[in-house]
Amino acid sequence: MVTVKMLKPYYVKTEEKYIRIILAYQYFSIIMNKKVYQFIPVKSTEVRINRKTKKIENVDDVFAFQKGKEVLTISMSQLISIPGFLEMLHRIAESYYLPEDSQEVSEQQKALDQVIAEMEYENVRRLIDKAIDNDDKETFLELTSALNNQ
Repeated sequence: MVTVKMLKPYYVKTEEKYIRIILAYQYFSIIMNKKVYQFIPVKSTEVRINRKTKKIENVDDVFAFQKGKEVLTISMSQLISIPGFLEMLHRIAESYYLPEDSQEVSEQQKALDQVIAEMEYENVRRLIDKAIDNDDKETFLELTSALNNQ
């Protein structure tokens, strides 16, 4: 029986369509027959996940693991069948997935952008009031110019 002892990405790279979880030597290890095997980057070095479908794209890749002089090769399709492996991967990748309803997100983003613009406008108005109170003509002219340009 094979189990995953540790799975940490060396780094995560996001692209338009994919999340690439890059693996490195001390960050990925498995246990097989009560022996711990460390990942070695001699064959495949990454897990490529589709950002929209959340599916692993490189299922044919082969990964190498080493204990002393003994080297094991395990395909991605075999790794997927190991209990907990997919959970670990999805926990790593979850913050990089694309939202399922991008239209809803864009509406929320528009509303958020509008609130921020209103807050910036109100802040400039308060700064103008402060410049008037402090008799600071230079700041007053600068801020009113900025306000008129919005």
